[in-house]
Amino acid sequence: MGIKKTSTKLSQTTVLKNIVKRCSSLSKKQHQHCEDVPKGHFVVYVGINRSRYIIPISFLSHPEFRRLLQLAEDEFGFDHDMGLTIPCEEQVFLSLTSMLR
Repeated sequence: MGIKKTSTKLSQTTVLKNIVKRCSSLSKKQHQHCEDVPKGHFVVYVGINRSRYIIPISFLSHPEFRRLLQLAEDEFGFDHDMGLTIPCEEQVFLSLTSMLR
């Protein structure tokens, strides 16, 4: 009996959809600049100063960005009202996102 690869992929897809849904509902709840977030994008906060960045949802398909999300989950969890915070230096985040664009 083999292990199905689709179950792992489905699980990752479900997790990513939940992240996006959570981010979307957070911005609606907080009413913080949600009108400046275009469709197909979401907001993350990066670094100790929690600088705000609007990034495309397509970044969720990149393994490097998913690794950052895993670090965020490990450090902060996703069940809080602070918004999605990425625990890395701002310069590292900017370098990664410039490579993904």
